[in-house]
Amino acid sequence: MERYNLVVIGAGSGGLVVAAGGASLGARVALVEKHPIDYPGPEGTVRAMGGDCLNFGCVPSKALIRAAKAARHSREAGRFGVQGAGDTGPQDLGAVMDWVLSRQAHIAPHDSIERFRGLGAEVFEGAGRLKSPHEVDVNGTALWGRHVVIATGSHARVPDVPGLREAGFVTNETVFGLRSLPGALLVMGGGPIGTEIGQSFARLGSRVTIVSSTPHLCPKEDADVVAVLAKRLRAEGIEILDEARATKVEIAGGKKVVTVRRKDGAESVVAADEILVATGRQPNLEGLNLEGVGVAFTPKGIATDAKCRTNVTSVWAIGDVAGSFLFTHWAGHQAGVVLRNTLSPVALATCDAGNVPRITFTEPEIAHVGLTESAAAATGISHTVFRAGFDCNDRAVCDGEHEDAFAKILVGGKGRILGASIVHPHAGDLLGEIVLAKKHGLSVSALGSVIRAYPSLSEIHGALAREVLKTSLTPGRKQLLTRLAAFLRR
Repeated sequence: MERYNLVVIGAGSGGLVVAAGGASLGARVALVEKHPIDYPGPEGTVRAMGGDCLNFGCVPSKALIRAAKAARHSREAGRFGVQGAGDTGPQDLGAVMDWVLSRQAHIAPHDSIERFRGLGAEVFEGAGRLKSPHEVDVNGTALWGRHVVIATGSHARVPDVPGLREAGFVTNETVFGLRSLPGALLVMGGGPIGTEIGQSFARLGSRVTIVSSTPHLCPKEDADVVAVLAKRLRAEGIEILDEARATKVEIAGGKKVVTVRRKDGAESVVAADEILVATGRQPNLEGLNLEGVGVAFTPKGIATDAKCRTNVTSVWAIGDVAGSFLFTHWAGHQAGVVLRNTLSPVALATCDAGNVPRITFTEPEIAHVGLTESAAAATGISHTVFRAGFDCNDRAVCDGEHEDAFAKILVGGKGRILGASIVHPHAGDLLGEIVLAKKHGLSVSALGSVIRAYPSLSEIHGALAREVLKTSLTPGRKQLLTRLAAFLRR
């Protein structure tokens, strides 16, 4: 039996970081991947791993979003005085998906089997199954690991709606295989996946209806933030049915006819050419033999502590399969924690769950870190909310990206940053400065101490700090400053 320092099951973003980091540090690493995918390359086929992120998630969805944004902006160019702009009509989805595939193919060599073998990891193609706390079986080959890291990811959760499976549907794992633009698309689910892909298809020319069971889209975000996004989506022709569920799907007249029930019990029907199911994710636990080895888990994922360790001390779990945050960057962060804990004598590293950013890549984007206003209020945490609108940001005004966009920050005692949300087309790129300040315990006044280039969108952080400063100017302080100014003028 081959012996390794680390046996990693799953070569998504988290598993790849563990494998690359472990091999670079001199550990003997076995990396097990069930579904590598072939991509075209200039020198032949590239057999890549990469998990959901490269193949079905972050990479293809962002390439699709960019293509759809180009289509939308070409239609809107007239508002900038550009001649010849106008409605370009439905797009060639096949050509757009060729663009998407080209972006995946460009990135694929970074996640390829060849590259990881070159880094020193031994890659095994097949399904990994635990035989004992230290043994993993891959197609009959036994691997022994001092530590076993499970990073098998998640897959789309499909609701049990009568007629749905018979009618057919796509998920984030299959939607990028479409070659013909559906005239009408119904999206089940109003979270980030549903809103991102739904807006993209609307911009490419589909009539889109989003059916969301929650009171508003993207339910983890505050209602005032999501209201800006919902206004934009409706302006682009998307119908949003909040607090509604699909209860039945039938085929009639060549269409997929979906019965939708609202909260008040009222029913309506929506005819669609295609249905996108985006109603959540569930962890890939099947076939791992967790019960046989005694690893604790629930339907939400494998149970781990803050160090990413399961109840079986030699077994670790990271990324989507461990529940918690279902983000590529979270899986990568956890991978770093596991590397420090498995390749050092004492496991001391812990996950930084309090400073995890999230971005919904619609237009406008929604970016957030820390507590939301609604969560702080619900838990009784003392806080004050400060807002700054982009209508006073000269760069945003020049870009025509100022209307309704804003940033807000939750501040606790002594100016401590508790959380922040930004809604703006470039919100994701703007959030990092606040994440850095929050992580290192800087007060909100630190955001106001930075000299920022003019005109830049980053000036919004200074605007937030000034809003906080205004509250410190009490009547007594204002009177003192007035007297001081009068004295200096003598």
